[in-house]
Amino acid sequence: MDKNYAWKWLILAVMTAISLVLVTPQHILAFRKPLPSDRPKITLGLDLVGGLRFVLEVDVSKLGALNVKDAQTRAMEVIRNRIDSLGVAEPNIQAEGVDRIVVELPGLKAADRERALNIMKDVAFLEFRMVHPKNDDLIRQLNEKTWLPEGFKAVTLEDPGPGARWHGGEYYLRDKSKDQPGTTEALVRERTATFHAPPGYELLLDKRSINGQNYFQPYYVNKKSELTGENLKSASVDYDQLNRPHVSIQLDSKGARKFWDLTKRYAQNGSANENPQLPRLLGVVLDGTLYSAPVLKAEIPDGRAIIEGNFTYSEASDLAIVLKAGSLPAPVKLVEEREVDASLGAASIASGKYSTLIGGLAVMIFMAGYYFLPGLVANVALLWNIILLPLALWVVGALLSLLDPSTMSGAISLPTLTLPGIAGIALTVGMAVDANVLIYERMREEQHAGKGLKGVIEAGYHKAFSAIFDSNMTTIISAVILFWLGSGAVRGFAVTLTAGIALSMYTALMVTRMVFELIAAKTKITQFRMLEMFKTVPRYDFIGLGKVFVTISLIVIFGSWGIMAYREMHGKSNLGVDFTGGAALSFQFTRKVSDEKIRDVVEKAGVKDAVARYQREQVTKAGGGAAEYLQVNVGFDDSAKAVSTIEREFQGDGFKLLKKDSVGPKMSRELGGKSLLAVALSLLAMAIYVGCRFEFPYAVGAMVSLIHDVLVAVGVYCALGNQLSLNIVAAVLTIIGYSINDTIVIFDRIRENVKVSRGKSYREIANESINQTLARTILTTGVTMFSVLALLVFGGGSLRDLTLCLFIGMIAGVYSTVYVATPFVLLFHREKKVTVE
Repeated sequence: MDKNYAWKWLILAVMTAISLVLVTPQHILAFRKPLPSDRPKITLGLDLVGGLRFVLEVDVSKLGALNVKDAQTRAMEVIRNRIDSLGVAEPNIQAEGVDRIVVELPGLKAADRERALNIMKDVAFLEFRMVHPKNDDLIRQLNEKTWLPEGFKAVTLEDPGPGARWHGGEYYLRDKSKDQPGTTEALVRERTATFHAPPGYELLLDKRSINGQNYFQPYYVNKKSELTGENLKSASVDYDQLNRPHVSIQLDSKGARKFWDLTKRYAQNGSANENPQLPRLLGVVLDGTLYSAPVLKAEIPDGRAIIEGNFTYSEASDLAIVLKAGSLPAPVKLVEEREVDASLGAASIASGKYSTLIGGLAVMIFMAGYYFLPGLVANVALLWNIILLPLALWVVGALLSLLDPSTMSGAISLPTLTLPGIAGIALTVGMAVDANVLIYERMREEQHAGKGLKGVIEAGYHKAFSAIFDSNMTTIISAVILFWLGSGAVRGFAVTLTAGIALSMYTALMVTRMVFELIAAKTKITQFRMLEMFKTVPRYDFIGLGKVFVTISLIVIFGSWGIMAYREMHGKSNLGVDFTGGAALSFQFTRKVSDEKIRDVVEKAGVKDAVARYQREQVTKAGGGAAEYLQVNVGFDDSAKAVSTIEREFQGDGFKLLKKDSVGPKMSRELGGKSLLAVALSLLAMAIYVGCRFEFPYAVGAMVSLIHDVLVAVGVYCALGNQLSLNIVAAVLTIIGYSINDTIVIFDRIRENVKVSRGKSYREIANESINQTLARTILTTGVTMFSVLALLVFGGGSLRDLTLCLFIGMIAGVYSTVYVATPFVLLFHREKKVTVE
């Protein structure tokens, strides 16, 4: 027995203890009752608990000399302070790249979306600027000459009486009928600012709402700031004598001195005012918008001021939050938004657990029924796989985060569990026993050769090691590339897949061997009983049928991609909003309304080019049974309007938003580019790895085979009426990593047989190797398929989409190993005979 035998069991025991501690609740470890402040050890992603996810981009054009990375860091801190003020539990705020910020708000309801988004995006650049000393005369000239800014009309309001902030006179009212299509409020403000403005000034409008109508009073305001909000110390909501809310601010000592100097010079009773007879107005400007223009009546030495704006209490409170949290260093814009209803997340958790359990039980029953005692050992290793998974996730999550340091945040913790992450866990349950199958089939061969139990164990593990190592490394390489170029929930899939594969190698190569060595040393067992698929090695002429099956492949590829082209020509895109931009909205309902009616109502509300269609999908029922839901695709900027319109107009029909995926045009282009790069890099990495481990012809065969698998998987998946998304890119990369597994097993046997098959042709050796590993191919694919089929049948929503693509690709992978990869290797050898041992 190995002299390090005891140490191996001790290491396993320590790893088990650490893994259990990682998931044991804090109050249990501390031997006390749970407290409200105790945080869960496993954090669930938004797709499981519901909530909102925003990706914000810092507008670098506004930074000037400020470093982009510094601006991103400052913006994150400001946003974190603002979100904390909202009282959201466990928000996740992290950097992405050099100019983006990801904000995840679990549990936040859709009703609070606009408020949260406005608080995050508000630049909150506060300025105090002087109004033109002859402002009344300048505005009077405009009125006398009937000059109006584009998009406005003049109205006369009666004097509301004493105590009102406004008095009767000429005001502006927006007239959108005069706007050109596509006119934004930002454009209106920009063109208004230059309207007959004196040098150094701009025309700003002070907005007031009267009886639900917005009116505007014009002021020519100096472009130069007398004072900014950088010296702001505090902000709070107060009320005036008429119980109207306003924001009171307090400047720090430096700001107070500046404000005192300002009021000395311009207040009517200011000690340094050279013209006390001329009342001066001070414009309070926030983010380029004039909020008020009060008369400076007296000096203000204490740095206190108020911002009036005809606010509701909620508006005043939000403004105070923004001001207290600090100003963003530059504007930020929304480039991606995801929204998931909590009920959908609960259904996803239930279906994920159910499908993982069903797949795991199927694998364990098969292993025990086919391999008997070794199968039970494999099942023990599989259970240990599950126990050690938290530790593996913890370690792998920390290592992968080195590829993107922005994902690291202080102490290392378990990665967030997402819906694709559940798929990754379920998939590794099936893939975990692949290595056991390879080992056991090798052990069977050694038993047929007449070796004793210890020799069978030693040779089985030794001869299976290279195939196990190579096949698992290829999957890990694809998963690492997926994490590097992916984002959000897709990264969760990459982490769980990598952790599961790495852990399965340890349990299959180390833990099971430790158990077998214990059996060999402590029992009288001399041979392992196993069922056998083939009593003798089959002698099928796989290579001879190559041309027939290549023809079938070409028909499948050209046929499916032809259907994709047909769909595109008839307005049915094969690409989801992740790659085309826009918003995909999923609604549940109690009573069906025609999609034409929904589209008409939405378009009447001002949403152009809306596409509405009903789909059947397992989105609400765990454990089987399809539910029908409405999917509406609209433009990126129209999602909020479309949601409010549908839920309002069809309220009696029970329409409720379940999920929203909204991606801006720039973001979608980047996601598409990154996805293509990830697939290309994975293919290249596989070719390089196989070339280094074998030789050049094998690399070519592997590359052609993988390209075949990708074309078949994507083509058939889209031909069935599905759209490509980021989750499908994750599935494609998994196919690339997994499909080469069986290819490597066959290549490994060919390489082994070449050494002992002097005088045989490469064709003969290839055929013999495929036949020798045929049972292995069927078994390894079969046990993995248990987990994939469980996800496909019992999983819902994104789980089903991801596993459907996996299912197609894995079938293509088994087929292409024999009829694509191996024949391409033979092209480089033709009918040459092996001349060396």
